[in-house]
Amino acid sequence: QVQLVESGGGLVQAGDSLRLSCAASGRTISPYSMGWFRQAPGKEREFIAFISWSGGNTYYADFVKGRFTISRDNAKNTVYLQCNSLKPEDTAVYYCAARPGSLLRIGPQEYSYWGQGTQVTVSS
Repeated sequence: QVQLVESGGGLVQAGDSLRLSCAASGRTISPYSMGWFRQAPGKEREFIAFISWSGGNTYYADFVKGRFTISRDNAKNTVYLQCNSLKPEDTAVYYCAARPGSLLRIGPQEYSYWGQGTQVTVSS
């Protein structure tokens, strides 16, 4: 079992930055690819970013390309999401998730382990 805990969310103004962290426990995340997702009220959970187990491959949803950066530190068992140039439409609960293997997957159903989420609110 992998337990994931997100942190770093908060209330910011449009144009500000946040760094979200996802700390894992229970076992090393080294064999797992990781994803970040978000869910706004009344909307489905949507994919934001993916990083392979080695960190060598990343993939982003179009709406965050150039603004968000996913990274990982396997030694610290932690995954990060650097969020720059935040917009009000980025307001949502942000989740990290883990799946075994290295293949790119963007569907939430493809991920085995989830954190409880961290709220990001961007005011205009």
